Amino acid sequence: MHERQFVEASVSTARLGELEAAIEQYVKGKSSLVRLSIVCLLARGHLLLEDVPGVGKTTLAQSLARSVGGSFHRLQFTADMLPGDVIGVTIYSAQTGQFEFKPGPVFTNFLLADEINRTTPKTQSALLEAMNEWQVTVDGRSHKLEPPFMVIATQNPVEHHGTYPLPESQLDRFLLRLHIGYPGAASEREIVRGLPSPEGQNQPVIMSVDEVLHLQAAASAVRVDDAIVDYMLAIVERTRQREALTLGVSPRGAQALYRATQALALVEGRDYAIPDDVKRLVLPAFSHRLVVNTRYAPVQRASVAASRILEEILTEVDVPL
Repeated sequence: MHERQFVEASVSTARLGELEAAIEQYVKGKSSLVRLSIVCLLARGHLLLEDVPGVGKTTLAQSLARSVGGSFHRLQFTADMLPGDVIGVTIYSAQTGQFEFKPGPVFTNFLLADEINRTTPKTQSALLEAMNEWQVTVDGRSHKLEPPFMVIATQNPVEHHGTYPLPESQLDRFLLRLHIGYPGAASEREIVRGLPSPEGQNQPVIMSVDEVLHLQAAASAVRVDDAIVDYMLAIVERTRQREALTLGVSPRGAQALYRATQALALVEGRDYAIPDDVKRLVLPAFSHRLVVNTRYAPVQRASVAASRILEEILTEVDVPL
């Protein structure tokens, strides 16, 4: 590593440490989860937080967004929400005598899509173009979204009454899927005693939008050896050959793992990736992209089965030295 690169990596690590510490003031006992959320941001990806109610999905999303000095919108998805409520609409202006586009909440740096599976597929699909191409098209005209742009969606995987499961095409656009889990005893004691509210205006801004863009560029410059790329692709290929899987990982999924690996290396203070980065990210990057054959697991247990299959694949593929 050159001296200049070492200094830049050290500065980046220090700033990212400050960001982690700020978020952990609100999300107790979940340091690994917080780190992976930051990894998703640096990899220019979108994040899906999936777990039962009350474990801190929305808190994590709000804390991450409010720690960065960008714009933030929260949308509570419901069954009666329309695509225009998300991306905006074109209306006639009596003053100008012309049709004008009124941007929707998607025109922001951070969009919290709370309980995204409670809205209809038509409204869910309104986010597809924005998440993939950073633009929306209304009435034949495309409107660009300003970077950084990140969708942080939450959903409850247990209760299915009144929900619309996300299609594979939409799940594939989330870089990572993370499960919050219940807190440990010590952390829950702090939560019960009361934590500062991330909804308030007192949460400090730790990082500017320009800093985030700089760190995203730094992450994309992290070196990934050809042997590590081959290791990733070998894992991807195994998912496509597995009899228990109806659908394996797509090229977009492989690219997501590559970008996440670069970002994790940067967060860990390195300008190069190692095999452990890949192993750590395979489950959050791939488990939601797999479709498990119903002969091997019922739909209700598909997520667990997908994670188990990925763990088996990791033991089968040779790790590069």
